Amino acid sequence: QVQLAESGGGLVQAGGSLRLSCAVSGYTLSSLDMGWFRQAPGKEREFVSARRRTGGNTYAYYANSVKGRFTMYRDNAKNTMFLQMNSLKPEDTALYYCAASRTSYSDIDKEDRYDSWGQGTQVTVSS
Repeated sequence: QVQLAESGGGLVQAGGSLRLSCAVSGYTLSSLDMGWFRQAPGKEREFVSARRRTGGNTYAYYANSVKGRFTMYRDNAKNTMFLQMNSLKPEDTALYYCAASRTSYSDIDKEDRYDSWGQGTQVTVSS
């Protein structure tokens, strides 16, 4: 059973930075594909970023809206995934979820590819 716990959310001014963490327990991070999704009030949950296992490495994918500003990386020793968010904008305000998949799929931007989810951490960006 994969368990995920997000942290690191908060209130930040536009242009600022935050780093979200997703601590993984019950499974080895290096054996998982991982993703970040977000849901703003009144909107559907949307894909933010993912890391997919490719051979012995992982490859990162980003939504166009965050490309160049967000970086997703993992620390296998800590069994933790991170999302570094820079140059934050008010439109980045949302509840951010960490997700894990034990199976590697090519379309990892799809929610139904993930079988474990965290509870979410709130990010609020003020203008």
